[in-house]
Amino acid sequence: MTPAERVALIKQRLTAKFSPSQLDVVDDSAQHVGHAGAKGGAGHYTVMIASEDFKNKSRVTVHSDIYAELQDLMPHEVHALQIKVIKI
Repeated sequence: MTPAERVALIKQRLTAKFSPSQLDVVDDSAQHVGHAGAKGGAGHYTVMIASEDFKNKSRVTVHSDIYAELQDLMPHEVHALQIKVIKI
Protein backbone atom coordinates (compact mmCIF):
# COMPACT_ATOMS: atom_id res chain seq x y z
CA MET A 1 0.00 0.00 0.00
CA THR A 2 1.33 3.43 -0.86
CA PRO A 3 1.51 6.24 1.71
CA ALA A 4 -1.30 8.08 -0.11
CA GLU A 5 -3.47 4.95 0.01
CA ARG A 6 -2.78 4.62 3.75
CA VAL A 7 -3.83 8.23 4.36
CA ALA A 8 -7.02 7.69 2.33
CA LEU A 9 -7.83 4.48 4.21
CA ILE A 10 -7.26 6.08 7.61
CA LYS A 11 -9.52 8.99 6.63
CA GLN A 12 -12.18 6.65 5.26
CA ARG A 13 -12.31 4.51 8.40
CA LEU A 14 -12.30 7.40 10.87
CA THR A 15 -14.95 9.26 8.88
CA ALA A 16 -17.20 6.20 8.74
CA LYS A 17 -16.89 5.51 12.47
CA PHE A 18 -16.82 8.99 14.02
CA SER A 19 -18.39 11.40 11.46
CA PRO A 20 -15.79 14.03 12.34
CA SER A 21 -16.44 17.72 11.86
CA GLN A 22 -12.72 18.09 11.22
CA LEU A 23 -10.20 15.45 10.14
CA ASP A 24 -6.68 15.73 8.83
CA VAL A 25 -4.19 12.91 8.40
CA VAL A 26 -0.57 13.87 7.84
CA ASP A 27 2.12 11.49 6.62
CA ASP A 28 5.14 12.16 8.85
CA SER A 29 7.18 9.25 7.50
CA ALA A 30 9.85 11.44 5.90
CA GLN A 31 10.79 12.70 9.36
CA HIS A 32 11.54 9.14 10.47
CA VAL A 33 13.71 7.81 7.65
CA GLY A 34 16.18 5.34 9.09
CA HIS A 35 14.07 4.65 12.16
CA ALA A 36 14.14 0.93 12.97
CA GLY A 37 10.36 0.56 12.82
CA ALA A 38 10.10 2.30 9.45
CA LYS A 39 12.54 -0.01 7.67
CA GLY A 40 9.76 -2.39 6.67
CA GLY A 41 7.87 0.36 4.87
CA ALA A 42 5.30 1.14 7.54
CA GLY A 43 4.51 4.82 7.94
CA HIS A 44 4.30 7.43 10.67
CA TYR A 45 1.07 9.45 10.70
CA THR A 46 -0.56 12.24 12.68
CA VAL A 47 -4.35 12.30 12.98
CA MET A 48 -6.05 15.57 13.93
CA ILE A 49 -9.72 14.95 14.57
CA ALA A 50 -12.81 16.62 16.06
CA SER A 51 -16.05 14.74 16.58
CA GLU A 52 -19.19 15.08 18.65
CA ASP A 53 -18.68 11.38 19.44
CA PHE A 54 -15.73 12.34 21.65
CA LYS A 55 -17.54 15.06 23.61
CA ASN A 56 -18.02 13.20 26.90
CA LYS A 57 -15.19 10.70 26.59
CA SER A 58 -11.79 10.75 28.23
CA ARG A 59 -8.68 11.20 26.11
CA VAL A 60 -7.70 7.57 26.84
CA THR A 61 -11.07 6.31 25.62
CA VAL A 62 -10.92 8.41 22.44
CA HIS A 63 -7.42 7.20 21.64
CA SER A 64 -8.49 3.60 22.31
CA ASP A 65 -11.49 4.00 19.99
CA ILE A 66 -9.29 5.40 17.21
CA TYR A 67 -6.67 2.67 17.62
CA ALA A 68 -9.42 0.04 17.51
CA GLU A 69 -10.52 1.32 14.09
CA LEU A 70 -6.96 1.10 12.73
CA GLN A 71 -5.72 -1.94 14.66
CA ASP A 72 -5.33 -4.22 11.64
CA LEU A 73 -3.01 -1.69 9.96
CA MET A 74 -0.48 -1.82 12.78
CA PRO A 75 2.42 -2.48 12.64
CA HIS A 76 2.73 -3.46 8.97
CA GLU A 77 1.14 -0.40 7.36
CA VAL A 78 1.20 2.08 10.23
CA HIS A 79 4.24 1.99 12.49
CA ALA A 80 3.43 5.08 14.54
CA LEU A 81 0.27 7.12 15.05
CA GLN A 82 0.09 10.45 16.82
CA ILE A 83 -3.46 11.51 17.72
CA LYS A 84 -4.50 15.10 18.36
CA VAL A 85 -8.11 15.47 19.44
CA ILE A 86 -9.51 18.90 18.65
CA LYS A 87 -12.09 20.20 21.13
CA ILE A 88 -15.39 21.38 19.66
